[in-house]
Amino acid sequence: MNKEAITEELNTLLRGTYMGIRSLEHYIQKVDDQELKTQFQAIQQETKESAQKLAERIQNLGGVPADSEGFSGSMHSMMHKVMLSDNEHKIIDDAIKGFDQYGVEYSEEVVKGDLDPESKQIVEEVIDRNRRYADQLQKLLH
Repeated sequence: MNKEAITEELNTLLRGTYMGIRSLEHYIQKVDDQELKTQFQAIQQETKESAQKLAERIQNLGGVPADSEGFSGSMHSMMHKVMLSDNEHKIIDDAIKGFDQYGVEYSEEVVKGDLDPESKQIVEEVIDRNRRYADQLQKLLH
């Protein structure tokens, strides 16, 4: 796979990561429980670190990293903020769904192509983190 195709796949994942950061901001703004807010803030910080790693890899491949979630991601973010419940249980459910569907399943689909070993390792780390966040939040519901 050529560098241009790899950077495009990584940029797609990076835009999705920015969407996740924005969604986490919505959760942080909505929740009153300080412990839950702190947990979302920690996840958001680690997600920003993932975005930085993806951006650096894109640059190292000679590409230009996305600097936002893009137009469609921005529209999704606006709708997400408007439709987000005030109920903390539903907020946690929404976050789990986001990490499962977008952070893991969609991300795995996006990067199914042939990635070079270094890019593949970074992508696997990002997806594993998202899987861990979903599991971590799932435990709060039980």
